[in-house]
Amino acid sequence: MRRDRVVTSIPRSTPGSFADGTGPAESQASELARAIDRFLVYLRDVRQLSHHTLSGYQRDLYTLQHHCLEHGKSSAGELVEADIRQWVSQLHRRGLAGSSIQRSLSAARSFFNYLGREEGRPRNPAASVQAPRKPRKLPKTLDADQVSRFLSFQEDSIIARRDRAIAELFYSSGLRLAELAAIDTTDIDRHSRLLTVTGKGNKTRTVPVGSVALEAIQRWLEVRPRVAADDDSAAALFTSNQGHRVSVRSIQARLKLQGRKAGMHQDVHPHMLRHSFASHMLESSGDLRAVQELLGHANISTTQIYTHLDFQHLAKVYDAAHPRAKRRDRG
Repeated sequence: MRRDRVVTSIPRSTPGSFADGTGPAESQASELARAIDRFLVYLRDVRQLSHHTLSGYQRDLYTLQHHCLEHGKSSAGELVEADIRQWVSQLHRRGLAGSSIQRSLSAARSFFNYLGREEGRPRNPAASVQAPRKPRKLPKTLDADQVSRFLSFQEDSIIARRDRAIAELFYSSGLRLAELAAIDTTDIDRHSRLLTVTGKGNKTRTVPVGSVALEAIQRWLEVRPRVAADDDSAAALFTSNQGHRVSVRSIQARLKLQGRKAGMHQDVHPHMLRHSFASHMLESSGDLRAVQELLGHANISTTQIYTHLDFQHLAKVYDAAHPRAKRRDRG
């Protein structure tokens, strides 16, 4: 299928050419404007980009041009990294999303790379500039009473026993969804109350399992043979009604259903139970390193974000724990 090629001429960056109806008053004579137009013609005629893609480049680069002219710079050779950072800050203040700013930066990098190839410009002022990171949305947690309410399963069927064991294990050990679905019966040592799981990057770790979760797992194992299949999935700890390893989608759906049965006012999902585990562990112990190990985080910064901590609290934990962190009293 052929893409829609741009067949019209590239519009000059004259006043009124911007998407918001604005335009730099002196852009017609701007060296930067001419360089942008040459780049757009290259994208159209050589790269043969679609009309939609070309319009995006045009819009982003004309916004950069407008910003530069407002600050007295009309030549691409005058621009330095600070100018690009200032432009990005302006876009951020205007409320543009991080993804939109990243797209604008990508257009700018491509433009300066083009100038480097075609005109021998030695540097790309946009090369090291990054868009503001999108704030990370953390999942909501359940408090201890809500967890107890959620885990009040009615074990009126084989699958209900399995679902309770799954939910208890999520909250007991803070597992990821994929980790729990992949557990085999041989991965759990009920005598030592330990579980070996394989996490991200195919890394294994050993986590403790609480007594309540172990009891729920034992009750499930008592009835598991009634549904377990005699095939490659026979080793799976948690199986479906058909005897195959339970899927991640099924786990998600069953937890959501249990939440509704328990009268929860929000959908309960595996990540919420993992996050609740981490938050409750940290609140009780204050041991950030231990929580990091239990969650299987490679970097402690991930644990800090995951558990609502701020850097001030991190500093206090560090100062209290590290043997060389405390300042010596000077006489």
